[in-house]
Amino acid sequence: MGISELRQVNALGGAGPAQGGDLSQALVRSGKITGSDAALAELVSRHCDASMDRILEAEGLVCEDDLLRAHARRLSTQCLSVQDLSLAKPVETGLDPRLLLKHGAVVLDGPKGKPVIASGSLERLEELRHRLPAPLRQARTVVAPRRAVQDRVAQEYRDQLCAMAQTRAPEGESCRTWGVSFGRRLGFALAMIALVAALALAFPVAVFGVFALWACFTLLVSAVMKTAAFVAHRTEDSNHQDVARPPKAPLPKVSILVPLFHETEIAHALIARLSRLTYPKCLLDVILVLEEEDELTRQTLAEIDLPPWVRPVIVPDGKPRTKPRAMNYALDFCEGDIIGIFDAEDAPDPDQITRVARRFQQTPADVACLQGILDYYNPRQNWLARCFTIEYATWFRIMLPGMARLGLSIPLGGTTLYFRRSILEDLGGWDAHNVTEDADLGFRLARHGYRTEMINTVTEEEANCRPWPWIKQRSRWLKGYMTTYLVHMRVPRRLYDQLGPWKFWGFQAHFISALSQFLLAPFLWSFWLVLLGLPHPLDPILSRVSLAAIGSLFLMVEALNITLHMIAVSGRKHRHLMAWAPSMHFYAPLGAIAAYKALYELVLKPFFWDKTIHGLSVAARGRPTSGGGFDLAGIKLEPGHESL
Repeated sequence: MGISELRQVNALGGAGPAQGGDLSQALVRSGKITGSDAALAELVSRHCDASMDRILEAEGLVCEDDLLRAHARRLSTQCLSVQDLSLAKPVETGLDPRLLLKHGAVVLDGPKGKPVIASGSLERLEELRHRLPAPLRQARTVVAPRRAVQDRVAQEYRDQLCAMAQTRAPEGESCRTWGVSFGRRLGFALAMIALVAALALAFPVAVFGVFALWACFTLLVSAVMKTAAFVAHRTEDSNHQDVARPPKAPLPKVSILVPLFHETEIAHALIARLSRLTYPKCLLDVILVLEEEDELTRQTLAEIDLPPWVRPVIVPDGKPRTKPRAMNYALDFCEGDIIGIFDAEDAPDPDQITRVARRFQQTPADVACLQGILDYYNPRQNWLARCFTIEYATWFRIMLPGMARLGLSIPLGGTTLYFRRSILEDLGGWDAHNVTEDADLGFRLARHGYRTEMINTVTEEEANCRPWPWIKQRSRWLKGYMTTYLVHMRVPRRLYDQLGPWKFWGFQAHFISALSQFLLAPFLWSFWLVLLGLPHPLDPILSRVSLAAIGSLFLMVEALNITLHMIAVSGRKHRHLMAWAPSMHFYAPLGAIAAYKALYELVLKPFFWDKTIHGLSVAARGRPTSGGGFDLAGIKLEPGHESL
């Protein structure tokens, strides 16, 4: 709850203004704020881990310039402008520049050659001083805008920060070394194609049989995993995640990274949706991560009056131009102890961050990540959007909770992810070269002894509702799955030791069955010939009874899938999709096309990021209102949030 809400409920109860700190008293004396607002700000600070500066600025009571001048007067020091910072010469400290970004400080060559420390985050300055070389620890403090300080650091250490963003993940857990082995990769792929082609020409029935039987085996493994996950999910204590313990610790700062690239269509809607979040704005640090060469998005955002808790960070151009590289670069600009990820088209539950922050305060330290539920706000647009919504509902509402309940490692879902910052930094952030950095990070967390927990909060996204964009998006996901499997299986014994037998074999079952089902789908479809009484390629080596048994297995798994799909969308919100669940069988061929595109790109361009185009639906840009305009926030509250 912020100051404006506290005013409405008369939180002070008629009491006089509280005794403020030096800063709030100085602002009251100068007439920048009233005594009652200062008292309310102090009341907020007792429940939020935020400085008085942050509270007053986030509430719009004072601007950053007023705060900096007040600090300068209080400390009898100088207040530097953006131009002063740009002209000043930095002093080499020997520190990692990411540490300077994190603390919002830079050491400059001051008057008479004496160094000064320019800082926009005075509350964290003492922590940085202890890390400085001894001759610089007593340097005089000058105040400056935090954003300008970070920009100065980023400018001075541009090349070094770019290199760190590309190589932040440990080399042994990254795929970045693949860039130097193109010839070997291509040669191996051509040799395998030639070998399979030669065997197929020499022994066509045997080769077909091997692929078909492997497809059937992985189909059975997949069915067992789905059944086990469903049973585990249904037997889970429904009150497990909703047990409310009396909160004792103040709410923490939360930083949200929102990577944007060519998102001019929905930029206004994004800001409106973020504004609907009920988390105290003094604790919210939203960073819009922009690519340097994306001038269109930068111009669009320049036309929007961004609130003080939203700021852009521009990522210098470089290779690979991927979302994880951009997030690695922006991570050190964050102020929060919790790091969240949103996509450009996301519409999160208004109380989502509050639930996440409180849940992190209740969970053991080994819970490094909380994964929310992803859903779609345009499921009625067309058949493809309906199927995509059914697929996501099954994955996020049944499979992932069930897998977590079974104690298996789970791949992360790209957005509505929240991490303990310290753990994320210790692990080296994201692999900048992996095009499904989320799935990869989920298993990297597990390898280092951390857990991911599902949390009952929903973020709505835009369902990809056109065939070719859908195939492009799915091929990127599948290429990343292939990459993730190969990276983690470099040293199988080490992976086994880190994960343990249960999670190791769960990892194998998940990846091998998922990839095999997409790549070998045509072999499974061939069993429709048996069910229709037509000749089958395996007739020479298998009896019709055996083929009929395999065909029956195929039908049983299809029935299982349809049942799970119908259960996943049986709630009030998506009940209208139950009738469409049987049509998911015709949705699968798109995945097979995407899988072969992914396999091709894995060999020829493994780091290519086939960007998903957002804003294809009207709902992504905002819902029409009765007055002829658009509701840019576009959020339909879940049953538990009507009171908001």
